[in-house]
Amino acid sequence: MTHTRARWSVVRFAVVAVCATALFTGAPALATQGSGGDTTTGTAADASPLPSIAPNISETRRFAPRLPKNTGEGRRVVYSNSLQWVWVVDKNEQVVRSMPVSGRRGVPAPGTYQVSSQRPWSFSLDFEGVNFRWMTRFAIGPAGGNIGFHEIPRKDGEVMQTEAQLGSFAGSGCIRMATTDAKFVYEWARPGTQVVVTR
Repeated sequence: MTHTRARWSVVRFAVVAVCATALFTGAPALATQGSGGDTTTGTAADASPLPSIAPNISETRRFAPRLPKNTGEGRRVVYSNSLQWVWVVDKNEQVVRSMPVSGRRGVPAPGTYQVSSQRPWSFSLDFEGVNFRWMTRFAIGPAGGNIGFHEIPRKDGEVMQTEAQLGSFAGSGCIRMATTDAKFVYEWARPGTQVVVTR
């Protein structure tokens, strides 16, 4: 009996080890975005993107973080860079939607911005074949390009990241969202809407 229990313990340990390894190493390398919402493949600057900890976007939403304190007041969009999360807040201080996103660590710098322009469809000026929908621009990146919220980009028709990978760092400029979330922000925000970026 003891021998059988010992073997079962070893089997359980091996299964747990395999699952843990798959969870933390199984995510494919993430594509990156050039400044201003442009996109390209992975670079040394994004050497170790964090793996997604959730199997799908609805599972990720079950563990949604709370809106951080001291993020302004009134109608606004709040983006936490460290959490890779966005909250849409109405004029009554109610969070009307929140979502996992993928951006670049430390970009844009913490501060208060305003939506400058929006386009239902946009494309990269730097990388051929890369386009995305529901672009809401609000900042300027380190290389001088626009930074905004938009859906996960496509290159030559192929998505550059899965929705399950949202919540991890990917890109070097814009903030990627699930299509439904990007469209929601695009329709809810307008030029002049406040965007608060926190660490």
